[in-house]
Amino acid sequence: MVTPSTGIPASVDVVELETKVKRMYRDVAQNPGGAFHFEMGPTLAKRLGYPEELLDRIPEGAIESFAGVGYGFGLAALHEGERVLDLGSGSGMDAFFAALQTGPTGRVVGIDMTREQLDKAERLRGESGFDSVEFVEGHIEDLPFDANSFDCVVSNGVINLSARKGQVFAEVARVLRPGGRLAISDIVTERELSEGIVCNTDLWASCIGGAAQADTYRVAVQSAGLVVQEVRENREYAFLSEQARNASVTYGVKSVSLLATKPEKAPS
Repeated sequence: MVTPSTGIPASVDVVELETKVKRMYRDVAQNPGGAFHFEMGPTLAKRLGYPEELLDRIPEGAIESFAGVGYGFGLAALHEGERVLDLGSGSGMDAFFAALQTGPTGRVVGIDMTREQLDKAERLRGESGFDSVEFVEGHIEDLPFDANSFDCVVSNGVINLSARKGQVFAEVARVLRPGGRLAISDIVTERELSEGIVCNTDLWASCIGGAAQADTYRVAVQSAGLVVQEVRENREYAFLSEQARNASVTYGVKSVSLLATKPEKAPS
């Protein structure tokens, strides 16, 4: 049975899921050299497409805990002075990367629910002088920002972790200004996952169990009132563990980057 408000089987324990997600990404922040289902760090970032000359200007501590799945900034096309929101900002790498592109007149806000990630990101921000960046504790399904606050929303490998993806995209549409952009990388599937995988909170916390079927994901974006402009498959991304690789082969679990825009005017 699927719960209409979440789009996930009713048997999924959402409280347990959030606890495991926080625990895993606490470990990502505190022990980036540990064993995970997914790759992390500077080698991954470079392979996904992050320019090395910009990575050299980002704190090493943020890059070592980078666990993204694509290079959404290739679609974001950020400009000097823009206001950017990073959903699930982790240890801050993408927020710092955005700040390099938006400059001292821009504003970048990262939001994350894992305290250890926020503490690390804030420490790195203070040490490296990224004055245009701030980090906020919160959930991506309930953003603590005014409507029309941002020019661009970015996110990397995070929305698949949410049990309420439709609510995430509704919040994105609310906080984007008319004409604003959503540029994200995330994990989707070619075929719908079995309930056994979806109900496995360990796989969900590892960016697999919560992956939506690609067409369903696109519909969720469009249902929020956003217009999908482009979707790219990130063939450079792959999972590490045998369990994750098996799911990838069986269900076509893959990484994509997506660009969507908020219409300048509401439909009449």
